[in-house]
Amino acid sequence: QLHLVESGGGLVQPGGSLRLSCEASGRSFVDYVIGWFRQVPGKEREGVSCINCTDGSDGDTYYSDSVKGRFTISRDNAKNTVYLQMNNLKPEDTAVYYCAADLAAYGAPVVWNYDFWGQGTQVTVSS
Repeated sequence: QLHLVESGGGLVQPGGSLRLSCEASGRSFVDYVIGWFRQVPGKEREGVSCINCTDGSDGDTYYSDSVKGRFTISRDNAKNTVYLQMNNLKPEDTAVYYCAADLAAYGAPVVWNYDFWGQGTQVTVSS
């Protein structure tokens, strides 16, 4: 069992930045695809980014159109942690952000491809 814990959420003004962390424990982390998702009340969970989820192109990362150019995903396997650096935040980025892991979740992140989930961290972008 892989246990994931997100942190780093909070309240930020439009144009500001946050860095989310997703720390894994329970088993070896290095072979897992890690995805970031977000969800607002009443809407489906949306895939935002993933790492080690492509065929090696684009740095083996993926970003949805809504965050491309503003968010950066990275991982530190020595720390069992994946990061999501979020810059130039907009009010529409407000959501609960979740990280998820799977051994074979290749391609754009979709909920049903991921087996392990964190509990989520709230990000609120507001002036």
